[in-house]
Amino acid sequence: MILPALEVDHVTLARGGQVVLQDITFAIPKGSFVVVLGANGAGKTTLFRGLLGLEPSHTGTLRVNGIPVHRGSPAIGYMPQMRKLVGGQLSGWSMVAAARRGQKWGLPWCGRAGRAAVKAALEAVDAVDLARKPVGTLSGGQRQRLLLAQTLLDDPSLLLLDEPLASLDPARMRETALRIHTLAQTRGMTVLMSAHDINPLLGLMDHVLYLARGKALLGTVDDVITTQALTALYGAPVDVVRAGGRVFVVAEGGGAALQPHDCTGGHTHA
Repeated sequence: MILPALEVDHVTLARGGQVVLQDITFAIPKGSFVVVLGANGAGKTTLFRGLLGLEPSHTGTLRVNGIPVHRGSPAIGYMPQMRKLVGGQLSGWSMVAAARRGQKWGLPWCGRAGRAAVKAALEAVDAVDLARKPVGTLSGGQRQRLLLAQTLLDDPSLLLLDEPLASLDPARMRETALRIHTLAQTRGMTVLMSAHDINPLLGLMDHVLYLARGKALLGTVDDVITTQALTALYGAPVDVVRAGGRVFVVAEGGGAALQPHDCTGGHTHA
């Protein structure tokens, strides 16, 4: 029997004392590329923090490769949202090296094995040319590549990527999505990537995990992003509007409470 990469079994998670995800259950097969969708505050980051052992579950069990989650697991590579620049004076190499043994940040010193790991991570994301450049001089897309390199240092089997396409232009979004997909396939990794714009990920993802009102729904785009499925998930009328090759998820009457998902390009699945 092959264990799933990730098992979430009747899990309830809270942030700041407030329940965000309640009694959710799903399992993700190894090697899957999963996009996590939902409006702001739906629980995407909370779910990732739970999987990292940073938010203990109130109920249920979280398992990665059959093992209950715990803080600092080398099996998980995590890329947080890039809200502000930290350590802009560091070189690209030092920024990546500082995250080695990902349980905590530290001085970017490492021996021969560590240097080899940093070099391999930079090569994997095509960022060797950024190694000597100060991080503060790099573009958002270049810094994203270094953050992605950090997640690879401990050779994880599961990647948690929190909005890795945010603040990138459309061309860079697709380029970054393809790079992540190729890395995952080459290394046999499972990927959970949160996003607001589904368009750059079409043709790459195996499943969508949609979060709303404390609940979770896992399936293909055509199974999940439908009026019937999302109305049931939200417990309120929801329209899935398809126009010009795009898909928008809107509340009844056109309310802006739900995040629209731009799906230009059709619905081809890998």
